Amino acid sequence: MTLEQRLLDFRGLDLLASGDSAIHRSDARAKILVALVFLVCVMSFERHALAPLLPYFAFPIVFAAWAGLPGGLVARKAALVLPFALAVGLANPWFERHEVARIAGLELSAGWLSLASIVLRSLLAGAAAVVLVAVTGFPALCDALARIGVPRPFVVQLMFLYRYLTVLGEEAARMTAAREQRACGRPLALAGFGALAGQLLLRSFERAERIYRAMRARGFDGEFHGGAPARLSGRDVAAATICCVLLVALRVGDLAGRVGELAIGSWR
Repeated sequence: MTLEQRLLDFRGLDLLASGDSAIHRSDARAKILVALVFLVCVMSFERHALAPLLPYFAFPIVFAAWAGLPGGLVARKAALVLPFALAVGLANPWFERHEVARIAGLELSAGWLSLASIVLRSLLAGAAAVVLVAVTGFPALCDALARIGVPRPFVVQLMFLYRYLTVLGEEAARMTAAREQRACGRPLALAGFGALAGQLLLRSFERAERIYRAMRARGFDGEFHGGAPARLSGRDVAAATICCVLLVALRVGDLAGRVGELAIGSWR
């Protein structure tokens, strides 16, 4: 993918947030609560847990299908966490070598199980975050965070980070296009990469300063003022309560472990 295509792909989540499904219309605070309970349940398993994590994939899949989100986009965005997950757990098989399981005739050490568990947890967390942003929108999500008590400076920094990522990407796309037109097909040398990165940083600072001055001239006072805040309806509270109870029941009652054991047992 070119840099321009990556920018369009990044903005695709904002376009998806303009949908009209029941999940899109739900209050952002209720969706944040469900996502937090989901993450707590997923992260609360012991480090070698593998089978209990598998049933939790049903939640992002069901919600993505219900909201009409493209499965390929959700999977591609969630997979962005894989390099970080592998970097965290790649050394585990060398430190935990004792055998703890056998699947499809293969001996698995504790290190491989912990590595697989880290990868599964990362994918679940990434999928939950992608679905949450895609059905809510980042501005609405930040507004909901402020309304549930998250410190306002932190929320404003999140909004600036989100907006200036696009600014940085646009500057990088223009500089890349200009370099390609002048390079006549020659690849970028390592020596020129530092200069290009430095120019990108300086140009991004300059444009960010211009944007900030324009915002101040239009009355920006340190907060982003949106429309009238949405009201938390009884339907949103009931739906969030049902989802949270189901997630906690899967965790506390070990139903997720039983379902996962049945799934893994079919591979053995």
